[in-house]
Amino acid sequence: MQKELFIHHMKRNGYYTMQKYHFHDRYEIYYLINGERTYFIKDLTYRIREGDLVFVDKYELHKTGDTSLPNHERILINFTESFLNHFSQPLLYEPFRMKIRLLSVPPHEQEWVNRLLFEMVKESNDSLPGYETTLQSQLATLLIWCARRLNRGSGADFEHESPAHKKIAEIVAAINGRFEEPLSLNAIAKEHYISPYHLSRMFKKVTGFSFVEYVTSIRISEAQRLLRETDWKITLIAQRVGYENISHFGRVFKEIAQTNPLEYRKAAMRDSH
Repeated sequence: MQKELFIHHMKRNGYYTMQKYHFHDRYEIYYLINGERTYFIKDLTYRIREGDLVFVDKYELHKTGDTSLPNHERILINFTESFLNHFSQPLLYEPFRMKIRLLSVPPHEQEWVNRLLFEMVKESNDSLPGYETTLQSQLATLLIWCARRLNRGSGADFEHESPAHKKIAEIVAAINGRFEEPLSLNAIAKEHYISPYHLSRMFKKVTGFSFVEYVTSIRISEAQRLLRETDWKITLIAQRVGYENISHFGRVFKEIAQTNPLEYRKAAMRDSH
C-alpha cells in the first residue's frame, strides 16, 4: 500500500528546475506553504503563492518554475487511483478534472490545511499499524473539501498574468489539438503573427518548456495513452502522433519513457491486471 501514495515535505533554498519531460501515472497535489512558484499544467500557467493548492491529473504534462523569489517550502502528494478504490465517491477526483486546477486557500483556513497535511506527512513517515487506512481517510477528506470549494468558484474566469501568457495559452491549446501534424516554430509563429525569436522566448518563459520540448512531450504522452488503451501497431501509433520515421519515434520515446514502446505496452498490461 505504501507505494500507492507518496507524500513529501521539502524546503528549497535557491532556484530549482524540474526535469523537462514530466508526466506520470499518478495524481498529484502540490501545496505551497510559503514562497512563490509558477506551475504549468496542460495549457495554463499559474502563479502560486502561500496557501495555494494545485491539482495535476494522471499522465498530464506539468512543470514548476521559479519566480524572482527563489526560496520556497512545499508538500507534494502523488497517489495511484487504486489507493482510494474503496471510496465510491466521484467528488474525490473532481479537483483533477476542473478547467482551473488552482485553489487558493483563504488565510483563515490555511491552518486547517497545514495541520492535515503535516499529519499525513507524519503518518506516512511513522508507518504505524493502520497508517494506510488513516492516510486514505485523510486524503479523501482533503479532496472532498477541495472539490466543494472549487465547485463554488466553477464559474470564475481564469485571469492570465499578462497578454503574453494569454497568447501562449492559445498557442499551446492549438498545439494540443493538432500535434499529429508537422509543427515548426516558424510556422506557428507565422500563424500567430509573432516573430520566431519572440515566440521562442515567450514560450519558454511562460511554460518552462522550449517549443520542441513541449511538442515532443505532448506527442509521447499521447503515444503512451494509445499504447495503454489500444492494440494498434506501433508504426500506426507513431504516425498518429506525428512521427513518419519509426526509428526516430523509438529513440525519442525511449529518451522520455526510459523504455521502448513495446516494453511500455507490456508493462502497462501487467499493471492493469
